[in-house]
Amino acid sequence: MVRGHLNVDESLLIEGVEAEELADEYGTPLYVTSSDRIRRNYRSIYESLSEHYEKVKIHYACKANTNLSVLKILEEEGSCIDAVSPGEIHSALRAGFSPERILYTGTSVSDEELEYAIKKNVIINIDSINTLSRLYQLGGYDLDKGISIRVNPGIGAGHHDHCITGGRESKFGVWEDYIVEAYKKALDFALPVSGIHMHIGSGILEVEKFLPAVERLMDIAGKVSNNTEVDFEFIDIGGGLGIPYEPGEEPLDIDEFSKEVTDIFKRKCAEHELGEPHLILEPGRSIVGDSSVVLTRVNDKKQNPYRKFIGVDAGFHTLLRPAMYGSYHGIINASDPDPENAGNFVNVKDPSGGTSENADESVDIAGPLCESGDLIAENRQVAAEEGDLLAVLDVGAYGFSMTSRYNSRPLPAEVIVDSDGSHRLIRERESFDDLFEKQVE
Repeated sequence: MVRGHLNVDESLLIEGVEAEELADEYGTPLYVTSSDRIRRNYRSIYESLSEHYEKVKIHYACKANTNLSVLKILEEEGSCIDAVSPGEIHSALRAGFSPERILYTGTSVSDEELEYAIKKNVIINIDSINTLSRLYQLGGYDLDKGISIRVNPGIGAGHHDHCITGGRESKFGVWEDYIVEAYKKALDFALPVSGIHMHIGSGILEVEKFLPAVERLMDIAGKVSNNTEVDFEFIDIGGGLGIPYEPGEEPLDIDEFSKEVTDIFKRKCAEHELGEPHLILEPGRSIVGDSSVVLTRVNDKKQNPYRKFIGVDAGFHTLLRPAMYGSYHGIINASDPDPENAGNFVNVKDPSGGTSENADESVDIAGPLCESGDLIAENRQVAAEEGDLLAVLDVGAYGFSMTSRYNSRPLPAEVIVDSDGSHRLIRERESFDDLFEKQVE
């Protein structure tokens, strides 16, 4: 077994369905998502937190994956939404989320975007004092719906520099030294205040990296409460819960995370007389990340005196993370998998570029783009022939949402597979004509 929803027999099975069957029916490259995996991931986080603190809300960070079918699954599960753009607000509303279940956290927000959020009556999370002033000037904000303010607690963490959203170098939030001023200004404007928010980064696998930030946020909330008339309805500790991508990585211990975080939360609420506000968590990757694979067909094999390449029909237009972040994604030959290696994320990295007894050769997996950086993987122990089907693992978060039409290549299709083995198209594959959809001749 590779994952709960992925199994290896003579071929790769996704919720019991042969990957080859899906590729033959829908074509490649193809995103394939397990609906049951999403549900189980959501329930695991919600139930673990709720065991330790009653007033918990999960706001799915939908920038990870905004497919309407994914959003509808989470709406059915009772999730709320963390939206970072008007487009994400629109997507959440279309998927059936009510406005009060949507928290809009933008940065460098224009007046037009603020007006859209006001019009749609969602909760607005302010990123700067200037934005707070502009919100007041625009008027029309529902006085029954409280705003929140995002604080930069001076602490950041994440799997890559680009994913650290707190600390000295971060563009996000109001620096903690100015946060009391921000809340006083909101009260002067007669804007309702209901929450405080932070986010320190994403892809974090160590529980201890969250704890100092939660301590700091709770102390900042106490300082705001003691220096203003703000009574917090919710305290949002952000997200950033990672998943293991690489061989040997351990998953975040969600039960330990829940216990440690709620212990701090309850202790600090009592210490600062904050009452019992809702605890909000904003997971994205940890809900959808391991729910999906990209199926890609081998087109070519080649080598020079220094490197060997397997050429596939998925590139960084299909999956950007390896090129953008240097990210690792496990790869399985779905046509002819190695059961012995499959349980260990498959095809381990070989930094030396050599071979191992578990595979025939160490290769780079290269896409079809006219770019030297178009590599899905480097120095992997992969055996494959032309026509074989490869599966790239753990692509449900920031996979399709970061696709592009670079080199005039149409966007791929998406399919969802249910636990009973039924499957359906949830996004059509684009055609060449779709490339010109909004162009004016």
